[in-house]
Amino acid sequence: MERRNELVKWMKKYGYIRTPEVERAFESVPRENFVLKGYEGSAYADTPLPILANQTISAPSMIAIMLEEANMKKGQKVLEVGAGSGYNAALISEIVGQENIVAIERIPELVEWARKNLEKAGYKIRVVHGDGTLGYNNDAPYDRIIVTAAAPKITRYWIEQLKKVGKIVAPVGSKHFHQDLVVATKDDEGKTKTEVRGGCVFVPLIGGEGWPNG
Repeated sequence: MERRNELVKWMKKYGYIRTPEVERAFESVPRENFVLKGYEGSAYADTPLPILANQTISAPSMIAIMLEEANMKKGQKVLEVGAGSGYNAALISEIVGQENIVAIERIPELVEWARKNLEKAGYKIRVVHGDGTLGYNNDAPYDRIIVTAAAPKITRYWIEQLKKVGKIVAPVGSKHFHQDLVVATKDDEGKTKTEVRGGCVFVPLIGGEGWPNG
């Protein structure tokens, strides 16, 4: 808990955490429950860590930037594309409520691991198996869609499944090495505009509207 609080203070000092909602989320979620065995000692270092299936859990500062850009509020419905370890879903649930988030993951091994991690940490969050590049139409429309892997574009499915005055936060760019963090906002007429919020590096988003596998 002490290391968690130190990380939160550091992220506040350097401007990664700007709002009370995001601060409380990071204070509440035990990141050590969402890393591989043997990496618990690095859980509160500001660095990505490896997880199952050659994927990663993002650095806390990068997650904080995305959560702040999403500007979520209690009760908003959120789709997370790329559940990974389940850590980001837990953070989001602390802001919007556990019943208001669904996380979609294409890798069956990660679906099961994320579910176990979330349950171990005391969360009841739905993690579904599927192609997140197509969104998740069952629960649409969403107030926010947060994408945690590098997409070649903002897909039409995400835009279609987004409510008016909703936001998509996603890394968009090349398959490897570098992307831009893009915030796409749908206005009250249903038109979408995009803005770039800086550079980032994520693993590729694989799927029908993403990158091919291989």
